[in-house]
Amino acid sequence: MELWYSENHSRDVKFSVRVDKQLFSAETEFQRIDVMTSEEFGTFLTLDGLMMVAEKDEFIYHEMIVHVPMAVNPGAKKVLVIGGGDGGTVNQLVRYKTIEQIDLVEIDSEVTRVCRKFFPKLTAGLDDSRVSLYFEDGLKFIRSKRNEYDLIIVDSTDPFGPGEGLFTREFYGNCLRALNPDGILVNQHESPYYDEYSKSLVRAHKRIKGVFKVHRLYQAHIPTYPSGHWLFGFASNKFDPVSDLNADKWNALGLETKYYNTELHKGCFALPNYVKELLNNV
Repeated sequence: MELWYSENHSRDVKFSVRVDKQLFSAETEFQRIDVMTSEEFGTFLTLDGLMMVAEKDEFIYHEMIVHVPMAVNPGAKKVLVIGGGDGGTVNQLVRYKTIEQIDLVEIDSEVTRVCRKFFPKLTAGLDDSRVSLYFEDGLKFIRSKRNEYDLIIVDSTDPFGPGEGLFTREFYGNCLRALNPDGILVNQHESPYYDEYSKSLVRAHKRIKGVFKVHRLYQAHIPTYPSGHWLFGFASNKFDPVSDLNADKWNALGLETKYYNTELHKGCFALPNYVKELLNNV
C-alpha cells in the first residue's frame, strides 16, 4: 500500500507527494507537527498539514529571505528572526561574519527540537555563539524593542493559527519601532496565484505599505509551496532594494549560493502583470 501526503492548495487543487516513511507526528500546544521522507523531496516538515520545509528546495526560500536584504545592507550587525524555528534562516545568516547578534524568536519550541533531530544540517547555525533563542510569542517580544535591529526577518507560517498575528498593522508598526532608522523588514508574503493566498498577500501589502515608506515585493520559484510562485516583502524607510543593491560588496564576500545571485536580485523585483494588478488595487 502506498502512503501519500496531500495538501489542499485551493478548494479544487491538491498537491501530493508519495511518502516513503512517516518519521514523526505530534500535537503541541500550538499546532500539529509531522515529519516524513519522500524519494523526490527528501525529508520534509509540515505544520497543521501545510508544507514548511523540504530538504530538496529549502535553500530557495532561505537564501531569498536572507541574501536579498543582506545584499542591500551587507553591514547589518543585529538581526531579529521571528518564526523560523526550523533554523534555515539562521543557517544562512551565520555565514555573514560581520553580523554580531542574531535573536531567534519561535513560539513553539517543539518545532526546533524536532528539526534539530531530523534536519541537523539545517539547524547547525543555531549553535553559533552569536545566536540567542527565545521560545515565546514574537508579537509580545517585539513590543518593547526600540531602535535595536538593523534587519528583521519574519519567517512565519501562513496568516492563520500561530502565524496570524504576524500579518497585522500593529505588528508591522512594532517592527518599525524595533528597527533603527536605516533598518529593513523582510517577510514571507504568500502566493499571488490561488485566491485565498492572494487575498492574504494583498492584505499584508496594504498593511505594511501604510507603515513603511518603501515596500516592494519580490518573487521566487519554490516547488513545494502552493503554485510554486512565492512572494516576499521588502520594507524600509531608507533603502530601495534595487537601486540600493550593493552588488560589488556582497559579491566580494564570496558566499556560495545555489539560487540567489545579484543579477537574480534585480530581476526578482520585476513582477508579472497579474501580480501588479493585484497590488494596484490596494
